[in-house]
Amino acid sequence: MRKLLTNRYSSIAIALILAIVFTCVVILVMNANPIRVFAVIMRGSVGSWDAFTQVLQAWVPLILATCGLMFTFTAGLWNIGMEGQIEMGAIFAYGVIRYFTGSDTPGAVVIILAILSGIVGGAIWALLVGLLKNFGGVNEIFGGLGFNFIADAIMLSLVYGPWKPEGVANGSTRMLDRIYWLPQLEGSYLSLWALGIAIIGVILVTVILKGTYFGLKLKAVGKNSKSSFLLGVPTNRYMLVSFILCGIFAGLTGALQVTGFNHVLRNNISGGYGYMALMVGMLANIQPLLSVPIALIFIGLSKGASGLGIDLQLDSNLSGVIQGSLVIFVLIMDGVRKVIQRKGKGAANG
Repeated sequence: MRKLLTNRYSSIAIALILAIVFTCVVILVMNANPIRVFAVIMRGSVGSWDAFTQVLQAWVPLILATCGLMFTFTAGLWNIGMEGQIEMGAIFAYGVIRYFTGSDTPGAVVIILAILSGIVGGAIWALLVGLLKNFGGVNEIFGGLGFNFIADAIMLSLVYGPWKPEGVANGSTRMLDRIYWLPQLEGSYLSLWALGIAIIGVILVTVILKGTYFGLKLKAVGKNSKSSFLLGVPTNRYMLVSFILCGIFAGLTGALQVTGFNHVLRNNISGGYGYMALMVGMLANIQPLLSVPIALIFIGLSKGASGLGIDLQLDSNLSGVIQGSLVIFVLIMDGVRKVIQRKGKGAANG
């Protein structure tokens, strides 16, 4: 039993079982059948081609946001400001497209400029959090939350102010012309270009973190920043770079939300992907490749649960119970595993 609990993959499997059991108890308390609930979720996520393409569409921003967080997680930092950085990426991207709308500039060129601009917007917003952390002594959690509120305020001021379409009061800008959309798979809202960018992003982050000296030093900073500094690693610089890299992926996420999926700028365009990516990143334990299936599961739960209200008269937020309980039980089991390992080492030394 000790071996089972001290093995990371076994502890994750146990956590998964506990999360399912806990969710079943919650469903039973709601006077529903757990088997029917999971069947509805499964059918809503992979039961048809349309459902599956919607899952892939939502997977793209989630995995990109998770990829960005891999850098700050590796550096031992909590970039809670991902939501705001995604929003700033969307604002910068939409602003560029708005500027070029009606000009003779080819649509493909405008899309590229918009994506690059979004990347810059996200990187700047993340860099500000990093500067506050390194030179202002502000914890990155509080700094990130503060900048999230500022990004929300900027977004609202634009969509209800100078970028508001005439005669519209729904908190959204006008729809972009199709020339400024990333090409979509026929019969769906999925952009294969965006999907390809996400796959390249996962590969790139994996190579950087697992196969370069930069990734090795960033990991050292995350493990023990004081020891890394004494060994000659410029810890402040590496922390700032991790924020910038995270912001690049956040800005890219926001830009793709505008050019690839939503085609408008609106409040909450971040879609909560920044917060969900935190859960995915924690479960993946800074393993970019492992985050791929975890992100798919999370999105499948979210999309599949949308049918619960129609089929079973249950709140679709039940998927959040499953996601949250999975994270909690993984953290609990990880804590149990570490306690048992420490006791084992203590007994061996004694």
